Amino acid sequence: MDYSHQPVMVREVMNYLAPAPGSVIVDCTLGGAGHSRVIAAMIGPQGVLIGIDRDREALQAASEALSDASCRVSLVHGDYGDIESLIGSLGYPAPDGVLFDFGVSSHQLDAAERGFTYREDAPLDMRMDQEVRLTAADIVNTASVQDLETIISDYGEERWARRIARRIAQERQEAPILTTGRLVQVILASIPAGAAAHDGPHPARRTFQALRIAVNDELGSVRRGTAGAVRAAARGARIVALSYHSLEDRIVKELFRAKERPCSCPPSLPACVCGRRRALEVATRRPIRPSEDEVQVNPRARSAKLRAAIKVLGPGEDE
Repeated sequence: MDYSHQPVMVREVMNYLAPAPGSVIVDCTLGGAGHSRVIAAMIGPQGVLIGIDRDREALQAASEALSDASCRVSLVHGDYGDIESLIGSLGYPAPDGVLFDFGVSSHQLDAAERGFTYREDAPLDMRMDQEVRLTAADIVNTASVQDLETIISDYGEERWARRIARRIAQERQEAPILTTGRLVQVILASIPAGAAAHDGPHPARRTFQALRIAVNDELGSVRRGTAGAVRAAARGARIVALSYHSLEDRIVKELFRAKERPCSCPPSLPACVCGRRRALEVATRRPIRPSEDEVQVNPRARSAKLRAAIKVLGPGEDE
C-alpha cells in the first residue's frame, strides 16, 4: 500500500513531547506513522506506543511501518475523541505523552477515490472511517439550505456560504450532486467571477474543508479528545497538538488556558475559594510555527501550529 507521509515539525514535536526510554506515548492520529516511528525509536524496548486512527488503511500502513519497532506497539481503530475508553481497555499505565496531529492526512487527500480533494473528480465521500454511514454526498443532498450555509460558514469560514448553499439546493433538484467534480462546478458557479479568479486558494477549498469537518465531526473529536487526554494522562505528561486551521487551534488554546487557570472566583475576592485546581502548565505561550526551510520541502506544513502543555495533576485527581 502506498501510504507515504511526511510528518510535520518532527523536531519541534519531539522537543515538547519529550519521549524518554520506557515512556508510554499515545499517537492519537497515527496516519502513516511518521511521528510514531521517531517516537518508537526514542522510547525503546521498555516503552509503549499506542496508535489510534479511525482509518483502517492508515492502521494497516502504520502496522507495516512499525513492524521493526523495538518498543511494544498497540494499534487501535477508533475516534481519538474516545481516547479514555480506547486506551483504558489496554491495561497500560497512564500515558506520559499524548500527540494530536489534526486534520486530513496526505494519503487521504492524494487518494482521489476517498473524495477529499477538489482537484480530481471522484465520489463525494470524505469519510475518514469507511465504516460509518454518513458521507459528504448525504449532507450535500439532504441538508436544508440553512444547515448547509451554517456548515460552510462556520466550518469553512467561507464568505460566500449563503450563495453556495442556495446554489447547491437549486442544482440538486435537477439531479443529486454525487461527485467532487460536480460540487466544484456548483461552487464556482456560486461565487462572483472576480472572486473566483483572484489569486489565492482554490475557490472550493473552504467548502470542501467544511464538509469534511461535518462528515467526521472533527471539532467534536478535538474537544473530546484533548479534554480526555488531560484527564487520562499521568502527572508530568506532555500533551502536544498540531492544528492546521483556526477552528482547531482555538479549541486547543482555550482548553489549555482553562485548565491552567481554572479559578472561577470573582476578581474582587482577595483569595481563591472555588477550590478548582490547575491541571496543566502551558509550555507554549504562542503557537510554534514550522521553519521556512520545512515549508519549502513540505508545503502542507505551512499552516501548522503547535501547542503544548504539561500535566500537573495525576490521572483521576479532582481539578
